[in-house]
Amino acid sequence: MSIRYKYNSLEDFLIANPLNADGSLNDGWNAYFSVKGREIEATILFADITAFSKRTADLSPVETLIFVNNFFSWITAEALQERPGIVDKYIGDMIMVVFSKEFGSKDHFIDALQTARWMAEHDVLSFMPHMGIASGDVIVGYVGTPLKYNASVFGLPVAIAARCANIKPQGTHSASIILPAGLWKDEYSLNDILPPPMYQGPTGERSEMTQVWEILPKRIEKIKNLPDIEIIEIANQVMHHSSITAAEMAKMNLQILKDLGLYRKYENQC
Repeated sequence: MSIRYKYNSLEDFLIANPLNADGSLNDGWNAYFSVKGREIEATILFADITAFSKRTADLSPVETLIFVNNFFSWITAEALQERPGIVDKYIGDMIMVVFSKEFGSKDHFIDALQTARWMAEHDVLSFMPHMGIASGDVIVGYVGTPLKYNASVFGLPVAIAARCANIKPQGTHSASIILPAGLWKDEYSLNDILPPPMYQGPTGERSEMTQVWEILPKRIEKIKNLPDIEIIEIANQVMHHSSITAAEMAKMNLQILKDLGLYRKYENQC
């Protein structure tokens, strides 16, 4: 019986598997850089916070850190806890997650869609994430120099997923998932891919809740430094009305740190 390991990082994956690119090249000035990686088929998911700069403009640096980490903690608990995606990186208020059969997915595209779905639902602080998805061939590789190496994913799907996350959603929705139209197959059913949750009635009967997602008509979008792309947008129709904003929560949490003696204001000695 074979054992499938759960990789907690891209570094874990590279260490545990043979590389199909593994060498060093001359940069032209007799300094050498390594090219080490493994090509895979994957789906990339980007997600970020709506109007992040505006919503954090009046927060202190530590409050902004609390705001961002609250977002990352929430979507990790809601969306990634039981799924085989690997976090590639956090970039400001954006998270990049990679899914592949080599990481444990049966269908990495479906896993990415369902992860995006749970990032959007139960959004009690109204982060209203923008999400972009793209699939295709990529390479998981080491990037950097002997001064500092990281593992990351490279390939066109990474750029497309990031661009899709930056496309302005149509209409007013709590969250949108935007992806190249070609990824959505004719045989797909929204209720099969993003099934409505079940709830238990007062007499114990289980019923299906109303579908809160809808697929908007295909449209052509211009994206930076790449050809125009036909996309579909899967939008969440439920608008969250939070009793407290994420910015207010950040300020409250800073006060908690102060009350516990876990924060002292930085004093510039210059």
